This record gives sequence, C-alpha cells and structure tokens, in this order.
Amino acid sequence: MKKYEFTDEIGYYFGRPLHRIRAVRDFGTVRAGDLGGYIESEQNLSHAGEAWVSDNALVCDNALVCGNALVSNYARVSDNARVSDNARVYGDAQVYDNAHTYGNSRVYGNAQVFGYAQVLGNTSIYGYARVYGTALVSGEAHVYGNAFVNGDTLVSYDARIR
Repeated sequence: MKKYEFTDEIGYYFGRPLHRIRAVRDFGTVRAGDLGGYIESEQNLSHAGEAWVSDNALVCDNALVCGNALVSNYARVSDNARVSDNARVYGDAQVYDNAHTYGNSRVYGNAQVFGYAQVLGNTSIYGYARVYGTALVSGEAHVYGNAFVNGDTLVSYDARIR
C-alpha cells in the first residue's frame, strides 16, 4: 500500500525536476496529508516501513531512503547513496556517491558522507565533518568539527574524532 503521492509542486536540483510528496496514510509520526520533501521518483523512497523525506530535503538519482530512516530539513541524498534502518540525515548534511548510513546513525549540520563510506551503529557525523573513501564509522563513534575521515579508515567504539 502506498504511503505518499506526488503533489503538483516541483523543485529543481541542478536543473532536474523533483516532486514534493504528500502522505496519503498515517505511519510513524507522519499523518495523512502531511507534506514531505522532494524526490525524483518513487524509487527514492520506500513505501514500506516508516521512512520519510520531510521539509525541504531532497533525494534523487538512484539514492534510496528505506526502513524507518528520515531525511529532513535541507539535507540531500543523491547518486547511489542509501539511508536505511533508523538513520537520520538532517540540517544541511549530504550523503552521496555510494555511501550508506544505517543503524541508528545521525548525519547532520553541514557534514558530508560520500564515496563508499559507511556510517552505522549509534554514530554521529556532524559539524563540517567529512567521511569518505571506504571509511567505516561504527559503534558509538562521533566525527565532528572539521574532521576528515577517509581511505580505509575504521573509527569505532566510542571514539571521538574532531
């Protein structure tokens, strides 16, 4: 059963039209009639689970938001990125390329996760932090401030990188 529909409102991302969505049924904290953010196609946001794109957030290309994930505020998820499970991407954060955020991870502020990076567990990436390459951030780790985590780096447990 579908949980959202496209409205007539169109936004543009690098010249490509994106459609504002509206909930057609209640799920999670979303109520039927609530306006969501912008997606390029129904392949960007799963109809299963409680996943949602809200506010002025956008999801495009082959990116997917699924599970109980939330993309909100002015966040952007693009390319082949995945945001799943209970992950949250918000503020002006970006997740793109082939990056994957899942578990209970949080990516927010002006943070970016890209390349083949993975962010999972109860982690937080925020501020102007960048996680990219094939980096893996897991456990209870926090990457923040102006930190850069890249390459084959593993940041885990309760590490703090800033």
